[in-house]
Amino acid sequence: MASMKELVEFIAKSLVDDPSQVYVSEIEGENSVILELRVGPEDMGRVIGKGGRTINAIRKLVRVIAAKQGKRVTLEVV
Repeated sequence: MASMKELVEFIAKSLVDDPSQVYVSEIEGENSVILELRVGPEDMGRVIGKGGRTINAIRKLVRVIAAKQGKRVTLEVV
């Protein structure tokens, strides 16, 4: 099964014009995970989406995966 980090990276690379600038870092705690998503400045709008809809949809997906693993996850766009 793919990790949450790989999933976020795959989705972000599918959305942006320059996939080479997509980077996801993972900071893991005991019961929580923080994912930091970095994209090129010109692709920031594509990842966030109108009114934040796109990034919120990605956040919901990773929360569901994390809940199945008994963890909490936070996804931040840096």
